[in-house]
Amino acid sequence: MSSLAIDLTPLRKYRDFRLIFTAGLFSYFGSMITFVALPFQIKELTGSYWMVGLIGAVEIIPLIIFGLYGGVLADHVDRKKMIWLTEFGTLVATFILFLNALRDKPSVVLIFIIAAIFAALSGLKRPSQEAILPRLVNHGDLPSASALMSLRWQFGGIVGPAVGGILVATYGAETGYLVDCLTFVVSLALLARIKNVPPLTTRTAPSIESLMEGIRYAFSRRDLLGTYVVDLAAMFLAMPMALFPFWADAIDAPWALGLFYSSITAGAVIVTLLSGWMRNYPHHGKAVVLGALGWGVAIVIAGTTDSLAVVIASLIIAGAFDQVSAMFRSFIWNQSIPDELRGRLAGIEMLSYLLGPLGGQARAGGMAAMTSLRTSIIGGGLLCIGFVAAIAAMMPQFRNYDVRTNEFAVKEAEIRKKREIS
Repeated sequence: MSSLAIDLTPLRKYRDFRLIFTAGLFSYFGSMITFVALPFQIKELTGSYWMVGLIGAVEIIPLIIFGLYGGVLADHVDRKKMIWLTEFGTLVATFILFLNALRDKPSVVLIFIIAAIFAALSGLKRPSQEAILPRLVNHGDLPSASALMSLRWQFGGIVGPAVGGILVATYGAETGYLVDCLTFVVSLALLARIKNVPPLTTRTAPSIESLMEGIRYAFSRRDLLGTYVVDLAAMFLAMPMALFPFWADAIDAPWALGLFYSSITAGAVIVTLLSGWMRNYPHHGKAVVLGALGWGVAIVIAGTTDSLAVVIASLIIAGAFDQVSAMFRSFIWNQSIPDELRGRLAGIEMLSYLLGPLGGQARAGGMAAMTSLRTSIIGGGLLCIGFVAAIAAMMPQFRNYDVRTNEFAVKEAEIRKKREIS
């Protein structure tokens, strides 16, 4: 079992990694409470599939704009400072949601405005958050560090929705927003202690041309492009989270809403805790494809039953497969992309793994409104399976990515080892 257990080496070796890891435990826990509170509040105020699904839709444009710009900034500014400032901005926006929820008639329009602001701030923050990792740990420890960062998100993804479901159902959305604010205060204090992480080389000011440089690089590498397209397709076509409040009602288990949100992350945690084998598994491309296919199959199974036990078990399995895909995607990104482009590519990566779920919320809500809840869930899973299989067939460079032989991974390993020695 020791060969399967997650490697804790980065937590022992690197002080700044411990700080950013712990900060994320608090902030993402709180953010996931808000993630539950937002659709719950919209459902209570409107009772509409469309309005719940629209939460994801209104976040798409700011996420695209600010995600791409955030990627450019991550290669030109201090990455630690960018993370701190955007976290502070998110704290302010969450506090506004809290004040709005205290009103006799909370403004639905304001909720959607804040959701768009959340997306913009996330777009600015996430590229720096992803790009900072190769600067905090040595190259050889990147797979283990990536696994631990995933565990950080998963803790919040399990505990946050479970706690959030109880809080908002019992005390209202305003309590959920307040708890989220408190977690941000702790996170900001920890982040302030991390060393500054300025660019390795002096660069010109952020520009459209520097953005295009990153985009051209991404499109020039079919192995990278495949990771983005597979993730985007799987999440857009088979992400049913917008339907969870209605799904729980449909199977007469409204009390289990928190379990719906937590189950996917529970599967991811299981994989992460048993991720020791991944450190030495070289076939990263195949792992990404198989993980995405497994996600689609599990979602189809979940949609075919009214049994709460089977639904939750299927969602746990779906989360496990998705995590396999996600971790090997991060390995490819962190081990093969040059540091001077890491921020911009992180912006593109962020769009793939965030736009997919956001667009998936709109897809799921709209399809359910036009057909039925069950059709939206099963149909999305089937579309995911077909699309991912087609991508794998059309992109052999991506499907056959091997970290031992990929020219970009080999070259980057040599560069970073020289930097570590010097």
